Amino acid sequence: MMSGDLYDASDNHLLLDELAKCHDRCFDYNQLRPSQVAERDALMRQLLGHTGKRFKIISPFLCDYGFNISIGENFFANTNLVILDEARVTFGDNVFIAPNCAFYTAGHPLDVKRRNGGMQYSLPITVGNNVWIGGNVCVMPGVTIGSNSVIAGGSVVTHDIPDGVLAAGNPCRVIREIHQND
Repeated sequence: MMSGDLYDASDNHLLLDELAKCHDRCFDYNQLRPSQVAERDALMRQLLGHTGKRFKIISPFLCDYGFNISIGENFFANTNLVILDEARVTFGDNVFIAPNCAFYTAGHPLDVKRRNGGMQYSLPITVGNNVWIGGNVCVMPGVTIGSNSVIAGGSVVTHDIPDGVLAAGNPCRVIREIHQND
């Protein structure tokens, strides 16, 4: 699963068991009241592979395994964050994610026979420091978003985005560099 090669995701009981455990934990997290800050924090620290000291993830939240996700300091994710973490997903410090965003490490072959046979691949996603991701953004397998960049709402990020830029669109592309006075 972590190699980037094709694997059978539909018939691996170890993966399916881990997936079920994670989805149960996400369900538990999403049932907690917002005022249950300590319980929410503790459950998220159990679920994710690494967290900074300070973070906030607003419900609902869904991920596939949890242990492949690393979030840095001062991480904030608004409602309806989905992370399909079949491969590693790493967020730096001071990352802000607007509502309805998705990070997909899993992909499927174009060949219908292999796809229908349950084959898939997974490629890691990396988000640098000081990144703002607007609402309804999808980040696809294998993408790196550079530090100090902004991804405009509604973008579909299919390729790497460099440091210090405003990027937007479907597919997402660099619009311009971000300057000190912006």
